[in-house]
Amino acid sequence: MNATEPTAAITTPPRAEAHYRAIWISDVHLGTAGAQATFLLDFLKHNHCWDLYLVGDIIDGWQLRKQWYWHQSHNDVVQKVLRKSRKGTRVTYVAGNHDEVLRQFIGLAFGDIRIVNEATHHTLDGRKLLITHGDYFDGVIQHAKWLAYVGDTLYTLVLKLNNHFNRLRHRLGLPYWSLSQYLKHKVKNAVSFITAFETAVTAEASGRGFDGVVCGHIHKPEMRMINGTLYCNDGDWVESLSALVETHEGQLKLIHWPYRANPSQTTDDDERLPATEPKQTAAHV
Repeated sequence: MNATEPTAAITTPPRAEAHYRAIWISDVHLGTAGAQATFLLDFLKHNHCWDLYLVGDIIDGWQLRKQWYWHQSHNDVVQKVLRKSRKGTRVTYVAGNHDEVLRQFIGLAFGDIRIVNEATHHTLDGRKLLITHGDYFDGVIQHAKWLAYVGDTLYTLVLKLNNHFNRLRHRLGLPYWSLSQYLKHKVKNAVSFITAFETAVTAEASGRGFDGVVCGHIHKPEMRMINGTLYCNDGDWVESLSALVETHEGQLKLIHWPYRANPSQTTDDDERLPATEPKQTAAHV
């Protein structure tokens, strides 16, 4: 796996009002009922950047092959990304395992969106980050793909329960809460897998001379140092509703978007600022 060379540094910002130098999102799983597309659309409307990295599993080809599901909000997300690209945001799509069909188009561009297997990003302070979805470091995906398909089916069932559960919470005025994430963090084997994954992906980045790595895949937003290498996981838009951002001062932060998107909202005002501040992790580097 060779990271693509970073594109030339942006000297003239495409949008003067951009909130961030870069935004990373992954694991949206458009094409499934579990995709929280309405909330992602709300996030994209309110947050602009110079570089937008789509870090894999944006579209869920696995589920679409089984059963077609494509809500209008899923189409709206795609249109919003395309619109950002047309307005000057540099969009890079890093293919994942659920959208692995895109790997046959590595090196090509659809419109202004580059399709890559992995990429490199330089932060303002000069740190070099490897950007990869992360499935190459998942032993189940690489060596027992049939088991991954079985697990994906069970996971989809849990997400359906999660949707019904959160509709009830929303009616009661309660914030979003992920049942699937709660269960995952309570299972010892799942915790061990996550730890092994984080160690493997940072070791790969370090061995190749990177200062850190940005990935997705495991639906667990995290940012910490592991053996001297920065590990960043931007989370997902199924359970966590999270993104990784780089500020104009060069700081990396995890953002958890507030549960406030209104499905009936039809406005498309790209110039609005967030009505409420997003929840940010205490740790930032």
